[in-house]
Amino acid sequence: MTALTASTTDTTRAVVAVSGAVAVAAYAALLALDQLVLDPLTLVPGTSLTRISGEVAARGNAVVPDVVGVLVIAGIGIALGIGVAAAGLRRVLPTHVIAVLHLGVLVLGALATFPTSFLFVMDVLDSFPTTHDHSPWMRVLWLTSLLSLIAIPAVLFGEMVRTLRGLRVSRSPQNATPTA
Repeated sequence: MTALTASTTDTTRAVVAVSGAVAVAAYAALLALDQLVLDPLTLVPGTSLTRISGEVAARGNAVVPDVVGVLVIAGIGIALGIGVAAAGLRRVLPTHVIAVLHLGVLVLGALATFPTSFLFVMDVLDSFPTTHDHSPWMRVLWLTSLLSLIAIPAVLFGEMVRTLRGLRVSRSPQNATPTA
């Protein structure tokens, strides 16, 4: 591998590692924001978050554990994203593996929406009779997870094609070394 190719590979690996971690962190942040702020405000329009939290607590539901639960689940996603990025930046993983792992964390984010929705949002629904629908941001998270699921085989297929092309080039007659 030439110095230019190594530099390009390292740069690509760093970009994929950092941008993947940012995408995972953004997903986790939106998940927490949706579950703790946007969805409750959508379910009980015209009511402040302070009043919603007060009513939830007045009905005997524990608000703080709900908030902590959502933040812990989001924090786990962020930790996974940072862990993958750190391994990528240390050159432990190839670029396509870094991408697939970040995409996998985004796919798993859809599963994380299930337990988080049973925390504060469920207590809001138990405390307020509402006919309003949930915030649309959960659909954005689900769509992101779906697109990530579709992207995983695309990344793997692209890597397979790249590898096969590399094998073909290395076996071509002009690259063969003459025997003595």
